[in-house]
Order: sequence, then structure tokens, then C-alpha cells
Amino acid sequence: MIFWVWVFGLIYAGLLVFASLKSYKKGRSSEEFMLAGSNIGLTLGVLTFAAALFSTFTFLGMPDFFRINGVGAWIFLAVSDGAMVFFLLWFGYHIRMKVKGMEFRGVSGLIGRCYENKLAGYVFFLSAFLFLIPYVGIQIQGIAIFMNAAFPGSLPAWGWSAGIVLIMLVYSEIGGLKAIIFSDAIQGLLLLAVIWIIGSACLSHFGGIGPMFDRVGEIQEELLSTPGPQGLLTPQFLLASLIAILMIPVTQPQFTTRIVVMKSMKTMQLMAVSLGAFAILVILPTIFIGFYGVDLYKDAGRDEFFANAFLYDQPNFVAALAIIGLIAAGLSTTNAQIFALGSELRGLLRGNEKSIMTKTKIGIFVFSVIAFFFSIIVIDQLVLLARVSFAGTGIMGPMIILGILSNRKVSSAIIYLSLAGLAIFLMSLAGWIPDMYFGIRLDLLLFITLGLVAVVSHLTGKEQKLMEAKSLKH
Repeated sequence: MIFWVWVFGLIYAGLLVFASLKSYKKGRSSEEFMLAGSNIGLTLGVLTFAAALFSTFTFLGMPDFFRINGVGAWIFLAVSDGAMVFFLLWFGYHIRMKVKGMEFRGVSGLIGRCYENKLAGYVFFLSAFLFLIPYVGIQIQGIAIFMNAAFPGSLPAWGWSAGIVLIMLVYSEIGGLKAIIFSDAIQGLLLLAVIWIIGSACLSHFGGIGPMFDRVGEIQEELLSTPGPQGLLTPQFLLASLIAILMIPVTQPQFTTRIVVMKSMKTMQLMAVSLGAFAILVILPTIFIGFYGVDLYKDAGRDEFFANAFLYDQPNFVAALAIIGLIAAGLSTTNAQIFALGSELRGLLRGNEKSIMTKTKIGIFVFSVIAFFFSIIVIDQLVLLARVSFAGTGIMGPMIILGILSNRKVSSAIIYLSLAGLAIFLMSLAGWIPDMYFGIRLDLLLFITLGLVAVVSHLTGKEQKLMEAKSLKH
């Protein structure tokens, strides 16, 4: 296997070097560095969006999630991602119309302008920082777990994590967003290939889809229905997760930026539709891998399951490809998210552009170091941590959508309510307050409350604008 790791590793490293050099341009503007010139085509657009969306948590987390919680996980992720595609079409149209003719400086800068209130930008940046850093930590930790399984005793977990962070910093500094998008394209294709090679092998273990479900039903029938053996996949959990995933293009800045930098509205729309097909193709084989784990490694720990399903039970060249695929998945996703946080910081800074860019790059370094330390202490529930990240940033969704849809200054009330909602959600995560009220999940209550406030504010604003127009006529 080591031979194949070197072969695939050198090929991947060569592609990264080529992409970074191709993206580097002496004397480039800050827009070229941060926004890739806002000229991304369809193929790159689909692959970069997909690579940022389907990463380590999909590669490792979803098979383990299927193994533990059963087939209901398909509703949690695949159905929610399918719905997100339709929402992406709608939101993509409106945000591109909003930023038309202006320089896009991240969601923080945009909504600060929409509300004519800097606090809106700071509130969003705070939520992005608090929830993207753990998500980046998931990616880094996932790589460390896998590399420890592949090369036991060669390096401590923190050593693998430090190596990934260092590569990420150097790569993004040389090539900027365009280099990250190129690496995303490589990772997207690699992820799709590896996950299907391993998924097909796991499916052949059962002799087909029908026998697979029959065998899983014999082992534990609860795995074939919701809420699953752990009782996790309840209607409320699935509904709250659906809303959180719908909000991903709105509240996760690495995705919002990719919508904005597509070269045309038509390209963005085609990207959204193509993303739906990519999502199903990526998620489907994770069921096969997860149920393979149910049959052979039901009582095994997470690390043992990963090591066997992805490495020891596979031919040497497939295991090596899985290692490189995971490194690529983790690297491109962490790069995208840390770089997005830098972009959000840039939107809040004032001064000359050179000073802003210097502070932005220092910020990216600081965010990377914090993510590195978080990856060492992060707990082992990869998918649930990712879900918390989606939910935490999703709380900002109503505030962002209201600002983008409004053509006039709207009440700042939702800014303060969103900040309060963020504080309440954090307190529930810390265990300081209950996470259920009146039999309803707290995150679901927050989504509904803030959503209603946004709708009322938008309708009130439209009515006021109509009355002003009528008075001007008279």
C-alpha cells in the first residue's frame, strides 16, 4: 500500500503545485485573490461547491452515521440536500441581483450595507467564527484519525493535523481563492471515484441492494426505519435539520461566495441543478459502506470501522487512493472555510486596501491555528458536529434573507433578535438551559420565531413602501 500511497500522493501534490502556480499572479488585485476574478465556469462551479459541501464528514461521517442510525439518515442528508438545490436557485438569483454593480466583501460586509448597521455584519461574523471553526476541526481530525489507522505509530494525531494546516496556509497564500477552487475540482472528482469504488465493493459483499437490506434487517430491524436504534431521527430532528441545511447557501460564507463568483446567472442556475445530481451520487454509496459496517463491524468503535472498511478490507491501491482522497477532501474543505472566514473579516475592516489585506491574511493564520487546537479536542461525532455547525449559522438565515430582499432600510430589530437567538442556542449547547420547550426542539423554535419576524418585517416594509409611493403620486 505504501508504494501506491507514494504514487497517488505525488500525483496529487503535483496537481496542487500546478494549480497554485497557475492561480498565482504577481501584482494581482485583492478581488482576484479573494474572489477569483468572479469568473468561475460551470464545471469548476459544480465541483468547488460540491467539494466544499461533501467533505470529510461525508467521506467518514456518513457511513458511520448509517451504521449507527440506519437508513433514516437518507432523509436527514440526501432529501435535505435535494431541497437545498431548489432553495439555492431562488437565493442565488436574489443575492446576485443584490450585489450586481458592487464589490462583494463577504456576507458580513453585504448585510452591514443592507441594514446600514455594522452590527449586522459583526453578528454574522461571530456566528460564522463560532460554528465554522468546529467544522474545520472536524475535517482536520478526520484526516488525523484516518492517517493514524493507515500508519499507526508514525506520527501523533496532532502531527498529522499540523501538517494539514501548514499545507493549507501555504497553498491559499500562493494561489488565493482560485487555487482553492482548482483543488476543490480535484477533490470533488477524487471523492466521487473513491466513494464509489469502496461503496461498490461493500455492496458486492451482500450480492445486491435487496440482500443488503435483508441482512441488515436480520441483524437489527430498527436500522431500516426512523427514528432508528438511537431514537435520533425523529420528525423534529429531521425538520430542524432540513431548515439548517436549506440555510447552508445563505449562512455558510464559503458557499455564498461561490454563488457570487459564478460568471453568469445562467451558469449559477446550471451549477445548482447539477449539484443535486452530484449530491445523490456521493451520498448513495455511503449507505452501502455503512451497512457493510453493520454486518461486519456493528460493535466496533469508530476508528476500527474506518480502518477496516476503507483500508484493510480493500485492495492496496484502493486503500492508498482512499488515503489521498481523504487528505484531498479535508484539505480543500478546510481551505475553503478558513479562507471564507478571512473574506468575512475583510468585509468588516476599514482603511486602505493594502492594510486590509495584511490584516485579512493574519486573520486567516489565526483562524487556522485555532482550528488546529480545536481538532485535537473535538469529540468523535463527526456528523452531529457538522449538523450543529449548520444549525448554528442557520440561525442567521432570516436576518440575511430579509436584508437581501429589502430594497430599503428595514428595522434593526431582527439583528438584536438574531444575536439573542445565537446566545440562547449556545447556552443550550453548553447545557445551561434545556434544548426542548413545550415538546419542541429549541433550534426549531428559534428558526420558526426568527423566520416569522423576518416575514412580518418584510411585509411591513413593502406596505410602507407602497404607501410612500401612493403619497408621492398625490
